Amino acid sequence: MKIEVRVPALSDSVASGTLLPWRKQVGEMVARDETLVDLETDKVILEIPAPASGILVELRQAEGAVVKADEVVAVIETGEGVATAAPAEKPVQPAPAAPVTPAAVSKPAPEQKSSVPLPAASAAPVVRQGETRREPMSRLRSRVAERLVAAQHTAAMLTTFNEVNMQPVNELRQRFKAEFEVRHGVKLGYMSFFVRAVCAAMQQFPVVNAAIDGSDIVWHGDVDIGIAISSPRGLVVPILRRAQTLSPAEIEAAIADFAGRARDAKLTLEDLSGGTFSITNGGVFGSLLSTPILNPPQSAILGMHTIQERPVAENGQVVIRPMMYLALTYDHRLIDGRDAVRFLVAVKAALEAPDALLEET
Repeated sequence: MKIEVRVPALSDSVASGTLLPWRKQVGEMVARDETLVDLETDKVILEIPAPASGILVELRQAEGAVVKADEVVAVIETGEGVATAAPAEKPVQPAPAAPVTPAAVSKPAPEQKSSVPLPAASAAPVVRQGETRREPMSRLRSRVAERLVAAQHTAAMLTTFNEVNMQPVNELRQRFKAEFEVRHGVKLGYMSFFVRAVCAAMQQFPVVNAAIDGSDIVWHGDVDIGIAISSPRGLVVPILRRAQTLSPAEIEAAIADFAGRARDAKLTLEDLSGGTFSITNGGVFGSLLSTPILNPPQSAILGMHTIQERPVAENGQVVIRPMMYLALTYDHRLIDGRDAVRFLVAVKAALEAPDALLEET
C-alpha cells in the first residue's frame, strides 16, 4: 500500500517552507517517525517524519522546493515483502564478497535522527582571493531583514541609556550559585535577574508592555518576554511566557532549553510566536553599547551589554565597579520619553538591590 508523506500543519503566520536536502533517497528503507527531510520556514526548521515504515518509492518535491501545509512531498510503499523489494529497486553493484546486509537498511541511531543539517546561507562560504560568491538568503535571514526594515519605517524609535552597577548581582550570584545549581539543577545566570527586574518595572509602567494595533492600544496582562538568541541559522527570539509568574530557576531552565533547541534547530513555531517585550544581550559577544531595534508589534526592547570594570564615584570616593550599559529602545508613538526613562531607572534600581529578585514567586 502506498502512503503519502505530507507537509505538517503550519501556523497562521507561516504560509510555506523550503525543503532542505533529503535524508533518504528513493529505494531506501525508512522507519515510522524517522525524519525524511527538514522544512525551513521563516521562523524555524521543522522535521517531516515518515508516517509509516516501508520503502521510499517516490520524491514528489526536490531539495529547494517551496511547499505549503498538507502538500504531498513523497510516497512510501508499505506492506509485506517491502524489505526484500528494496535492494531490487537499486542498481546492482558488482561487490560479491560484501553483499548488502539487513543492518545496512536498519533504522538510524537516535543521534543521527537528531542531527539537523543547516541551510547553506547560515554557513560562512569559502571564497578564494580574487573571487566572489553569490547565494540566496535563507528564509529566516530574509524574514529578519524584512522585519527590521519594517520596524524602521513604521515605528518612531528612540533609545534611552543608563548604566547599572553589577556588583550586588555578582555578589549574590557568588554567594548562592553553588546552592542554586544543586537545588534546581541549573546555573544561576544574569538573565533571571534582568527578566525579574523588567517584570517588576512593568508593574509601574505597563505602557512599556503595550502595543499599537491600528488606531488602538493593546494592553497585555501577561509579560511575555522574547529572549534574543544567536543560532547557527541566525537570530531567533523564543518567548518566555508569563514571565511575571516564573521563579529564577524556571527562568534559567527555560532559557537554557531555548538555547539548546536553537542550536539544534528544534524550536517550534509556538516557541517563537507572540511576545510583548524583548531582551537582547550583545554583551556576550563583547558589545559595550548598542541601540537595539524593535521587534514589531512590540513597543520596547532592552539591550544588555558587556560588564566592564570602570571607575565610578561612590560617597565622594572613586572606586572600581563592574558596570553595564543598558539601552531601552521604544516606540515614541506610544511610550513617552518620561516613562521610558523612568522604566529603565526602575530596572537599574532593582538590579542594584537584587535580593528581592532572587526570591521564589
